[in-house]
Amino acid sequence: MGTLLASVIEAHDGAGRWQDFERVEATIVSQGDLWGIKGLPQDATPRRMSVWLHEQRASVEPFGDPDWHTAFTSERVAIERSDGTVVQERSTPRSSFDGHKLETPWDPLHRAYFNGYAMWNYLTMPFLLAAPGVAVQEIAPWQEGGETWRVLRASFPPSLATHSTSQDFYFGRDLLLRRHDYDVDVVGGFGAAQLVHDYIEGDGIRLPSKRRAYLRDATRQTVRESLMVSIDISDVHFS
Repeated sequence: MGTLLASVIEAHDGAGRWQDFERVEATIVSQGDLWGIKGLPQDATPRRMSVWLHEQRASVEPFGDPDWHTAFTSERVAIERSDGTVVQERSTPRSSFDGHKLETPWDPLHRAYFNGYAMWNYLTMPFLLAAPGVAVQEIAPWQEGGETWRVLRASFPPSLATHSTSQDFYFGRDLLLRRHDYDVDVVGGFGAAQLVHDYIEGDGIRLPSKRRAYLRDATRQTVRESLMVSIDISDVHFS
């Protein structure tokens, strides 16, 4: 593990404590332009997100119906009732996005897959960067609002469901995550710059409670007029 990544992990609480936990639950409220573009307008109802920390597995509830929840892994996504009955499911869900562009409509299983992998990635960062198969290197620093942010570029393995193979993570002087850049492959690969702030603690682990994903232009600048996804995170509990 590189020196910067080791320091970043320590700033977010350290790998030792992270390894003590198996799961995290959080309340999320998600909005933004993307959902309307996809034909799935999102209301401001709080939902409960569950993420397994050491396997790529996630669930959110309610989803569509008060008795429904999602069941996500990289190889399967489903909508299930509270008794485990399957409402809808899809195997190899990533392939269902082949040929998609930003304007391509989504069905509920597309949304469930996107929510599952995205929130799994967000709630396991930055510890995910030290996982087997993830390669990181420090690149040139970035100037933002009078601050200098150090940047780690990560390359993710094909086995991991994520936005794109290459992603950049920006860290402030306190070594906490400030910004996350990626291309959203499942919607045609548009560039996103996600700004994160308002840190909270859940059982000693530090994580941002506000995530705002904007379009990113060719010069890596944030297009603040285009808020694609906003996520508010609260009531976080690790177990």
